[in-house]
Amino acid sequence: MKVVLNQDMSNLGHKGDIVDVANGYARNYLLPTNRALLATKGSLRQAEVMRKRRAELAAKERGELVAFAERIKATQLQAQAKAGEEGQLFGSITNADVAQLLSEALGESIDKRKVILPEPIKSVGTHSYSVHLGAEVVAEGVVEVIPDAASSEAEKVSEAEGASKS
Repeated sequence: MKVVLNQDMSNLGHKGDIVDVANGYARNYLLPTNRALLATKGSLRQAEVMRKRRAELAAKERGELVAFAERIKATQLQAQAKAGEEGQLFGSITNADVAQLLSEALGESIDKRKVILPEPIKSVGTHSYSVHLGAEVVAEGVVEVIPDAASSEAEKVSEAEGASKS
């Protein structure tokens, strides 16, 4: 039996799709729960309208994601972390840290699971990251890691103390 889906269903299709299902499944589940309409001339026209609307919404959403990706790319991130003399960090900067910096810089929430780092950042300098926004839109960005001023001054003080004791 051919039916037109009224809503997205993970195992069948999207709203507006015309699918062929078993008669019992359509009569006992899809039609009574208003998840589908019987495929008639009128419902087929309605399905076409639903598909066009879905395509328009998808294009609009993709445009918004591309614009957001450009904002991410244009954002300059700086992270301060305690570092040793050779530039090695005490600890590391993870995707959660980058997501928090990005959220603060843009004023919008960024999920840490969408931020991808090749590996946790363990040294000062510039490092690249990417943010998977969905719908095949990926934003690339750069974060600059600088040594924390407090850690640098503490090292200088400890070096001076060590030199004066010798």
